[in-house]
Amino acid sequence: MNVRLHFLFTLLTASLIPQTGGAQELPTDVRQEIGKFLDATARKEVSVGRIRIDSVAIEENTLQLFANMNCAYIPFRKDNVTEIYQGVQALLPAEFSKYNLQIRTNKRSIEELIPQALRSKKDKKAKTFNPAGTKPLVTALSTPYTPTNGLKNRHIALWQSHGFYYEPKLTRWEWQRARIFQTVEDLYTQSYVLPFLVPMLENAGANVLMPRERDSQIAEVVVDNDGCLHSRSVYTEKIGDKNWMQGTGEGFAHLRDQYINFENPFREGTFRTVETVKGKKEKESTAEWIPELPSTGQYAVYVSYKSLPNSTDDALYTVYHKGGVSQFKVNQQMGGGTWIYLGTFGFDAGKSNAGKVVLSNRSEKAGRIVTADAVKIGGGMGNMARRISDAGATENIKSSDGNAAIVHKEMPKIDYPYEISGYPRFCEAARYWLQWAGIPDSVYSDSQGKNDYTDDYKCRGIWVNYLAGGSTVNPTEQGLNIPVDMAFAFHSDAGTTLNDSIIGTLGIYYTNVYNEEYANGASRYLAHDMTDLIQSNIVRYIRSLYEPDWTRRGMWNQSYYEARVPRVPTMLLELLSHQNFADMRYGLDPRFRFTVSRAIYKGMLQFICSQYHMDYIVQPLPVDNMALKMVGENEIELTWQPVADPLEPTANAEKYVVYTRIGDGDFDNGVLVDKNTYRTALPAGMVCSYKVTAVNKGGESFPSEILSAGRAFNEKGTVLIVNGFDRISAPADFVAPVPGDTLLAGFLDDLDHGVPYLKDISYIGKMKEYRRSIPWMDDDASGFGDSYGNYEDKVIAGNTFDYPAIHGAAILKAGYSFISCSDESVENKTMNLNDYKYVDLILGKECQTKMGRGGVKPLEFKTFSQPMQEAITAYCGQGGNIFVSGAYVGTDLWDNRLAPAQESDKKFATEVLKYKWRVGQAATEGKVKCVASPFPALSGNYTYHNELNADSYVVESPDAIEPATKDAYTIMRYSENNLSAGVAYKGDYKTCILGFPFEALRTASEREALMRAILTFFN
Repeated sequence: MNVRLHFLFTLLTASLIPQTGGAQELPTDVRQEIGKFLDATARKEVSVGRIRIDSVAIEENTLQLFANMNCAYIPFRKDNVTEIYQGVQALLPAEFSKYNLQIRTNKRSIEELIPQALRSKKDKKAKTFNPAGTKPLVTALSTPYTPTNGLKNRHIALWQSHGFYYEPKLTRWEWQRARIFQTVEDLYTQSYVLPFLVPMLENAGANVLMPRERDSQIAEVVVDNDGCLHSRSVYTEKIGDKNWMQGTGEGFAHLRDQYINFENPFREGTFRTVETVKGKKEKESTAEWIPELPSTGQYAVYVSYKSLPNSTDDALYTVYHKGGVSQFKVNQQMGGGTWIYLGTFGFDAGKSNAGKVVLSNRSEKAGRIVTADAVKIGGGMGNMARRISDAGATENIKSSDGNAAIVHKEMPKIDYPYEISGYPRFCEAARYWLQWAGIPDSVYSDSQGKNDYTDDYKCRGIWVNYLAGGSTVNPTEQGLNIPVDMAFAFHSDAGTTLNDSIIGTLGIYYTNVYNEEYANGASRYLAHDMTDLIQSNIVRYIRSLYEPDWTRRGMWNQSYYEARVPRVPTMLLELLSHQNFADMRYGLDPRFRFTVSRAIYKGMLQFICSQYHMDYIVQPLPVDNMALKMVGENEIELTWQPVADPLEPTANAEKYVVYTRIGDGDFDNGVLVDKNTYRTALPAGMVCSYKVTAVNKGGESFPSEILSAGRAFNEKGTVLIVNGFDRISAPADFVAPVPGDTLLAGFLDDLDHGVPYLKDISYIGKMKEYRRSIPWMDDDASGFGDSYGNYEDKVIAGNTFDYPAIHGAAILKAGYSFISCSDESVENKTMNLNDYKYVDLILGKECQTKMGRGGVKPLEFKTFSQPMQEAITAYCGQGGNIFVSGAYVGTDLWDNRLAPAQESDKKFATEVLKYKWRVGQAATEGKVKCVASPFPALSGNYTYHNELNADSYVVESPDAIEPATKDAYTIMRYSENNLSAGVAYKGDYKTCILGFPFEALRTASEREALMRAILTFFN
């Protein structure tokens, strides 16, 4: 090359490459100071490694400082970005003041890392991810409200970590993570997703799609046009103006009890078709699925159909259930050939027209096609049978090891049998649900059957793309044509400390794939925005409400399979360390799970609404201060109060929905009311129950507790039931006193199992290893926190908030009318005990309870608050009759480990209610007997739930209580040791106090007998 050409080439190169001459002279000590400043800024919010300025460049008149990835973990907002620029500018030498300053990390300027939803100036040029059409997959028609600023018409794909899977190298089914702290990650994350997060999203209007079974009901009935295996269930058709015809192509058939290899039930049968009709004058054609159910209970209802070129987008399904009739429109242009979830409903055992699913061909447009295939009711047991593949097995590879080589594992030449898991399907991994749901094996078995472990974490991301295949989200791949808005993987992490240090919350997303774009051209950095919003909400809610020192970890832009593969904005959440005791003291508490789930829902809502340029509104919190009153001979009035959300100004109640349950039925679809009061007629002779939700433009709150009322024929009087059992909590725990605090700690399940919200689907068994120093060695030897697994396939009952109905049914049988209220309504004087001759105070497992490590927030759930004591004292002073039952009526006032005993509390118990505490954990066998006393009406032998079960919360630690005055007597004793289990007093007023909860008695006949005895004593 000659000198002239070399000179020109040098000039050209210089013009294309950023000029770093002056910038390279930025002194090292200045870079270090800037790094320290950024470190200090980051540590206000996030726990990260050191932030460094890796390089410096000058681009025209802009000085660019390139920080390492640790800087990208800062949640950037307008305020802290301004502070960062001002602080860094002040650290620069004077000769750099002429340049505009830009700080870059993670391939973006820090101001570009402010989530779009939180920017004061919206970037109108930036493409957003907003694929939804006008007709979602499923539209509920029977709800009395429709959210406008929530998630209506949005489709969210999410899953709860791992699941039970077949490990061919050990020729057994096993969990993908270790049994630790009374749970296992494969089940633990479900305790957020299923009872809390999914309902919140659905209450906001979203369609939630899941690659794992969502129903914990172990019974399952499949009704299909090709016949019903082992069942007298019926599929039938009624012909109107259009005839049902056999569809062309494959449909579902239930031909066998278990499936092997890549057998696909959705390719083994047929489906039915009919043309739609529009006008009311035309006769509709219908298909009916009438299941024969083995037991009364709650069942998820799934439908299936075939999507055809001329499919209707408004197939009308009607579900007949114990609460009435619920209707749905299903867009059959998407989602064909798999199970589509409609909802969960109560059904009676057996077969009848009162429990069925009906599909109509009536539509808004005639001449399109409705298709009908199988209906699935209930979750069921796993039915995928696995063994070592004929092609052998491969070693497991981590999700983050995308480039790892596949290593084949040599196995002995043995004729291994096919094995099913023997577990409920909701316990199993996604890989097996997807096979049962008709998803192609190319989705759920990338290894072609050689490794279910890697197939499981891979299939979730591939499944998202299959859901969206054919839609604008993923137009180049075949799939179900569902326009998925986002995906979310809920995990917990590993890691442990020997003290009370929190491991905390990590978010993961990935941008460096698919040219860093989604199909519509929007940037994959939208996943960063979503991760930031969700993680920020989680940490803010936890720090504000429970633990100020909760750790915020990084936002990793890393190639984890579940974050990399989906073609929609996706976050992988590592909420906390399931291996760390300090984290799990919070993580086992249902209150914590609700709060975290609400934070996640809010982050998703903020993100999705920003993509559609909508203002978001967060659904309200549940109402409280519930009260029922008789306002006429056969009319009741229900009142309640809304609850403000201190962390969300938009979450205000605008209206309310009142749901009603008559007798042994189920709750109806609800009535929308404008104010916090509702009047209705009360029929005689049956228990009527009510619950309330608050609604606003963002959606519907979780339900209130359930109050009940009953009007007896020829009543002997009226009983006021006060529901004072609103506790939900983690199990009791301990940390050994210093210096043993780093040596021993754990959960004390036998002392207090805690109280699940409604039910627990994540408990596996009691903790058995309390030595902090014992390390994890294998998933079969988990070290500190190791736990038994004898309950891991079972559902455990919790607080249903439905006990006035149980007490009331027994009261009604005794010939008395009853109404009910919450304890708050007594404490705030909405209800006056003095207005009632008889009071029944439900205390269940109420007792003073901490959150997490304790000491940050006041204890909750005291049995007798000061206002309640005052109300009861006044009631007894005017000659009342009060019945109190609960497992901690004595212990909570005398011997609560978390609260020093107050003399005033003990004085109230002894002088007003006339009992005193003798001992906690008084019995284990769950049997009590009435004994001789001056009150002969109180007689009989009774049993209560003393072991974990699916029907009633467990009473593991009942109280022994004794008379505190000469006019009080022991009326019941625990059969195994003759400790006093109940005390009755007769003087100027009457009391009956039990050291175990009345509603925990095993049978209705026992409850009726005991309630009749107590009311006879009072009368």
